Amino acid sequence: MTSTTIGESTALRAESHPALQLALAAARTAAENRGQDLVVLDLRELTSFFDYFVIATGASRRQLHAISEEIDRVLEKELGDRRMGVEGYQECRWILLDYGNVVIHLFDAETRAFYDLENLWAEAKRVDLTAVLADI
Repeated sequence: MTSTTIGESTALRAESHPALQLALAAARTAAENRGQDLVVLDLRELTSFFDYFVIATGASRRQLHAISEEIDRVLEKELGDRRMGVEGYQECRWILLDYGNVVIHLFDAETRAFYDLENLWAEAKRVDLTAVLADI
C-alpha cells in the first residue's frame, strides 16, 4: 500500500484545523533548524489517538536538541500550545514531542531507518510541505 499526498488548499485547511496548523508549524521550525527529510503524516483516518506525525532527521545530538527546543518555543509562543510530554531527550537518538493530537519524531539517521515510521504508517496520507518549506 502506498501513501497519498494531501496538497490542495493545505493552507486553508490549516487555518480551520488546529492540529494541522501545529504540525505545519513544527515542520517549518524543524526545516528552519536544518532538519532533513521532513514528513508530515495525516493519521486521522487510521487512528483516534492522534491526528498527525511530524518526522524529521537531525545530523547530530546538538542539532536534535536545538530542533526540539525551538519547536517547543515556537509552538508555545506562536500557537499557545504546550507540550504534554517528551521522551528520548537525554539519549537523543529519537526525541518524541507529544502535543496530544500531534506527535513530533526527531531522529538521527540510523534510528529513523531502523524504525521506519513512514513504512509502518504507509497507509497515511502525506501532507504536501511545498508551500510551508518554500521560503526556507
